[in-house]
Amino acid sequence: MNGALLNPEEVRVTDATVTGGKGRQLAQLRHFGLPVPDFAVLPAAWSEGRGEAFPAALVTALHDGLAARGWLEQPLAVRSSAVGEDSAAASFAGIYTSCLNVQGLDGVVAAVQTVWASLDSDTARAYRARMGHAGPARMGVIVMPLLAAEASGIGFTCDPLTGREDRLVIHANRGLGETLVGGETAGDEYVFAEDVEDAWRLIECRPGPKTCMSVPAPGGGTRRVALPDAAAAPLFDTERAEALAALLRDAAVAMDFVAPFYDLEWVWDGARFWLTQARPVTRRPRHAYGPLQAQPAIWTRGNTCEVMPEPLQPADWNFSRRGVNDLLVQGYVLAGFPVLAGAQRAGLFEGRLYLEASLLQWEAWDAIGMKPERLNALMGGHQPAIDVTPPGGRERLRRALTTLRYLVRAPALRRRGEAEIAAMHALARQVRQGPPPRDRDALRRLLYTVSRPGRTSIGAFFLQGSGGASLSFLVERLEHFFPGEGEALGAALLTGGTPSVTAQQGYDLLRLARLARAAGFPAQVPAQGDYARAFAEFMEVHGHRGHYETYMHSASWRERPERLLEQLPALAEVDEAALRARQQDAAAAAWQRVRREVPFWHRPLLRSLVKAARRECNQREAARSGLIALLEVCRMAWRLAADLLRADGALAERDDVFFVLPSEAERAVDGLVPPAGLRARVAARKALYEAWQAVTPPEYLCIAPAGEWLAAPAWPAPPHRPGEGWRGVATGTGRARGRARILRHPSEGSRLQAGEILVAPSTDPGWTPLFLKAAGLVVETGGYMSHGAIVAREFALPAVVNLPGILDGLQDGDEVEVDGRSGEVRLIRP
Repeated sequence: MNGALLNPEEVRVTDATVTGGKGRQLAQLRHFGLPVPDFAVLPAAWSEGRGEAFPAALVTALHDGLAARGWLEQPLAVRSSAVGEDSAAASFAGIYTSCLNVQGLDGVVAAVQTVWASLDSDTARAYRARMGHAGPARMGVIVMPLLAAEASGIGFTCDPLTGREDRLVIHANRGLGETLVGGETAGDEYVFAEDVEDAWRLIECRPGPKTCMSVPAPGGGTRRVALPDAAAAPLFDTERAEALAALLRDAAVAMDFVAPFYDLEWVWDGARFWLTQARPVTRRPRHAYGPLQAQPAIWTRGNTCEVMPEPLQPADWNFSRRGVNDLLVQGYVLAGFPVLAGAQRAGLFEGRLYLEASLLQWEAWDAIGMKPERLNALMGGHQPAIDVTPPGGRERLRRALTTLRYLVRAPALRRRGEAEIAAMHALARQVRQGPPPRDRDALRRLLYTVSRPGRTSIGAFFLQGSGGASLSFLVERLEHFFPGEGEALGAALLTGGTPSVTAQQGYDLLRLARLARAAGFPAQVPAQGDYARAFAEFMEVHGHRGHYETYMHSASWRERPERLLEQLPALAEVDEAALRARQQDAAAAAWQRVRREVPFWHRPLLRSLVKAARRECNQREAARSGLIALLEVCRMAWRLAADLLRADGALAERDDVFFVLPSEAERAVDGLVPPAGLRARVAARKALYEAWQAVTPPEYLCIAPAGEWLAAPAWPAPPHRPGEGWRGVATGTGRARGRARILRHPSEGSRLQAGEILVAPSTDPGWTPLFLKAAGLVVETGGYMSHGAIVAREFALPAVVNLPGILDGLQDGDEVEVDGRSGEVRLIRP
């Protein structure tokens, strides 16, 4: 081997088994535009003969490599980069040796030998054995100029003690980092929290006893200097500390935007910050309620795969990461339940959005006594339930008080939510109709204006995320009187009434279709006439909706009107009068059963629960509509930002902006991320996104308390023989028989003929027009509170959801029967 020192780009494109983990991480940071000093790596293969005489060929290679870089007369740092070091599984923190202030060729040779020798220490051997690293140990070596460190330290982009994701912790000391890393001094500690604008704000500073510092010694090596001001003020003021926190967070998301939890070493040279190491935080503690610590973490996409079935891009994950928490905790906060601060209920696995069902199950159980199995039915999916113990008298009283507080306080928050929804639509209308921003500052203000309500609208979050209380109680009461029929009978009782915004969208679309037929279904909407006016009115109210509208990059109907126009011919044939009659008949039959079989003193409670459940479902749909209206103008604003970044050379294509986090875009606009660095991040994420698209993720997965992944269940294989059926969650009414029409995306809706059974992987408002012409609905995903369930109930449509694998068990044209009362789907004739 004639190996010279490898430069950073050579290290980046070389396998980590050649260069070691630490060098590879530094090369990646530098590639992504982070401030990493120039460095070189001596390949790990040279360490295989470390017990022998130092190879003369290597001395020559080192001399030539250092001379070519102008480093022969410059103080250097020589650091370990062992194979397997700084990986996600094993950090080797503090295990291997680094040498600072190394001078001259002889000093470099000696330092390399010292770093190699640390492979064979008892500590290193024991750690490798514990981590299961078999085979010979190999060590790459990093060589870089020594930075003039006025201060240095380490930063954790999560809380290393609790595992909280919403905290960032920095330790700092004067001089070189040896004293801090080696535990000789504690230094200062800075703690940061993420605010509503994704910025990291200093919330606590604990000045430490900075008793000594490490400085370069004359002739090489380092020496300790005592510091007389052990109780001195913090090294950094708030502005500089927050600038460092922002840099560390940027480094972490550049390396892994899904799990940006890193231990980073940094140096302040008096003018700027530098990064000198990045290792993933290994074995991050699980931040959960005490009773869950000994149980597996259960992650499910039984609910989320309905609205976001495909992989998320970084812009989608940026909102979901925190938005899920905002949506799901408001009811508990309102009721005074002690929600665990910093708990994370959303996760991204294989690019798909999952919810931590164990957290959700515990909160519903501990707050109001809802059994985990019942919450699973509301969410959808087939995930297991956590273990809970029967409550005692004190727990039952506490839960009763929690429920009472909720009932007393909810009306005011609901009114606030309705006002916030109206404000969202008004803001979206104002932005759409207003002039575009003229400069970068105006664009910043626009982005802030349109995104902030999506972080602060507590009332709307409450309506969107806490809308199942009355419905759940209604089903439980019905189950008491009609065992096994509570879900189906509840669906029938909720049929009709004041329509949700999504159902009203369907009725408005039917009217529009009739006017389009009268106009001869022109390819383009005419400029005048009843059809033109109705189309403009429809777009003003519903134009922000679209196919899988929760994704940032998904176009709305206003942006892609052809997706709407192509549905009108089939919808013009829908008999709205028959639809209304079906609703009335279903509701009348259900109430007749209630009057016949439920004692009269229970009926007022059922009526009030039906009224409350219908209102809550309607408000849930309205809140979603308001958030989607904001999302449409957010998309518009981000595409304007993309134009700026393209002009700077930071993006190749306009929609590449959705592969960038807002914090990264802002830093790029401010010149803190070079254009090449941002392009590199986008390229890496697009490749990852493409890989995710080729993966079929499990419905749920479990992670053991120690962090081990438990076996992920496969999608169940459904029966194929005639007469055998599938059983899911009954969410509609009545029974329907017809040909199955399997559609995997609402854009295929023209294939669905009136009277057929719509079979879909998931549904969101983009599917709603198809409900109007279907005889029945079968959905692979979803639960009793899912979008498809809510709208199917409103339309009195026989519907069954939560049937994983049924798309593979049926074929187009199979004759099937959908029983919205029992939750069964039967194959009648292939």
